[in-house]
Amino acid sequence: MADKTVSADSGSTLRTLANLWPYMWPADRADLKMRVVWATVFLVLAKLVLVLVPYFFKWATDALTGELAAPAYIPAILVAPVLLVLAYNVVRIVQVALNQLRDALFARVGQHAVRQLGYRTFVHLHALSLRFHLERRTGGLSRIIERGVKGIETIVRFTILNTLPTVLEFALTAVIFWVVYGWIYVAVIAVTVWLYTWFTVWASDWRISIRREMNDSDTDANTKAVDSLLNYETVKYFGNEKMEAARFDRSMARYEDAATRTWTSLGWLNFGQGVIFGVGMAAVMALSAWEVTRGTHTIGDFVFVNAMLMQLSVPLNFIGFIYREIRQALTDIEQMFDLLDVRAEVVDKPAARPLAVGEGTVVFEDVHFAYDPARPILKGVSFEVPAGKTVAIVGPSGAGKSTISRLLFRFYDIQQGAIRIDGQDIRDVTQESLRSAIGMVPQDTVLFNDTIRYNIRYGRPDASAEDVERAADLAQIGDFIARLPEGYDTMVGERGLKLSGGEKQRVAIARTILKAPPILMLDEATSALDTRTEQEIQAALDLVSQGRTTLVIAHRLSTVISADEIIVLQDGRIAERGRHGELLAKRGLYAEMWARQREATEAEERLRRAREEDELGIVERRAPAGVEPAAE
Repeated sequence: MADKTVSADSGSTLRTLANLWPYMWPADRADLKMRVVWATVFLVLAKLVLVLVPYFFKWATDALTGELAAPAYIPAILVAPVLLVLAYNVVRIVQVALNQLRDALFARVGQHAVRQLGYRTFVHLHALSLRFHLERRTGGLSRIIERGVKGIETIVRFTILNTLPTVLEFALTAVIFWVVYGWIYVAVIAVTVWLYTWFTVWASDWRISIRREMNDSDTDANTKAVDSLLNYETVKYFGNEKMEAARFDRSMARYEDAATRTWTSLGWLNFGQGVIFGVGMAAVMALSAWEVTRGTHTIGDFVFVNAMLMQLSVPLNFIGFIYREIRQALTDIEQMFDLLDVRAEVVDKPAARPLAVGEGTVVFEDVHFAYDPARPILKGVSFEVPAGKTVAIVGPSGAGKSTISRLLFRFYDIQQGAIRIDGQDIRDVTQESLRSAIGMVPQDTVLFNDTIRYNIRYGRPDASAEDVERAADLAQIGDFIARLPEGYDTMVGERGLKLSGGEKQRVAIARTILKAPPILMLDEATSALDTRTEQEIQAALDLVSQGRTTLVIAHRLSTVISADEIIVLQDGRIAERGRHGELLAKRGLYAEMWARQREATEAEERLRRAREEDELGIVERRAPAGVEPAAE
């Protein structure tokens, strides 16, 4: 696939067409090239046949009026009015057939170009940095891509299938009128076409700003709708349905106003075009009528001029339509082209090689990093995760814990220092090989709106059904899935919302087990779960991490007691490090955090017991005399 950067910076249709040409004339698709060649042949034949149509109409008219003077060598039967009428209609049918053959042949070429550009945009978006996606709005981004792909199809179809045939038809018409009827007819037609084109361009340019405003309002409304639906539960929690509806309606009101002005301006454009063409057609037909009264033209010539002008009106109308559609399509895809022009923040070096994982030792060496230069996050962090060992990162909120996981996956590049795996700087290896060597169980597991089987198999798409079920059993979710009516084919819903938090985490663990990475990253994988579920999930995580180099980003300190080393981050620096017992003995930051969490856990346990006692007391009071309350 061509790797040219498509650009709409100048709004030039020719520039856009030139950039699209590699997709319509693909170097690796000889079959599509032949389709382009044959479509061009049929295009030219269709226009040549189209020019013959008015001639048969003229000859039939002259035959009916007795003015047709056929040469002696042509049999009389061939110039009979009925036969000429039949020939006129046959030629029209042939011309339509040639046009349809042209469109059918070019259809695959055009759709291939749309597909390749859509694919390129999709791949490009996945290559962009996490920073880019965190700053974009999903609803607006999807709308830009949707309109952009449709805009590309419009440009491909109208420039190739309509613009070139229109130019060819104008040329043939001018030649015929010049040779047969004289320069005065060509001059009138040329002035008409020039005025028509000028007015169309002027009016369409005026309408572009209205169209852009309509698109912005449409994007804004769609973004608000998607954002509101993704946060459906939050809307319900706060009873803000009316507020959300009002926000959406304000955007739709702007869209309504812009769309109304778009249609109104289109009416004025069409009216102006009709007036210009009508005046030009009246002038040409008046000339022809004057020639008929003088005896220099036949009735057939008058009919021929009218037929030619009527035929000319179709591509002339297409000039306005094509220009409007192409300009509007360029407006629609300009944001998509901007996306294609965005450079990826993290890219592989030209000489990047695949990561070679041996033991799986991970080293952070004097790592400095900031999302914003004015606000450093990590300030010279150095530590090592030995092969097969578990190192936990803990610390207050905002200390930089989750940033470490993002840096290990190379979602961002560090400003200073190095991150190495088995001695290899991760900036020197390919991103694909790096990420294939690391498994992740995040705090907020987001699942695809597909089946449980699909979400588990996402860890290794070529895994067999037996491998998927084995991974589910190891993640302690196999029995739960077996009890579902549709088993592994159960749909999990948007973002996995049909499953509980613990069930989603088990699916994430099964997915990571199936991936079988040598390095494991657990990013606060149990912080959002209740204590009982946390213990169950932790047991599964301990099983997964056996024999693997494991880096744990922890919120609950109780989950990292058995870690080989615990690193305490504070304000982007390592404040303490050691095993659980050693850190408690230091009576420093870790000990304070441990004490606070113990107090919170004990308070939670006391509250749970109090609720259970209250429930038991209610049951005892309700039970009849002599009847023991039912055991829980």
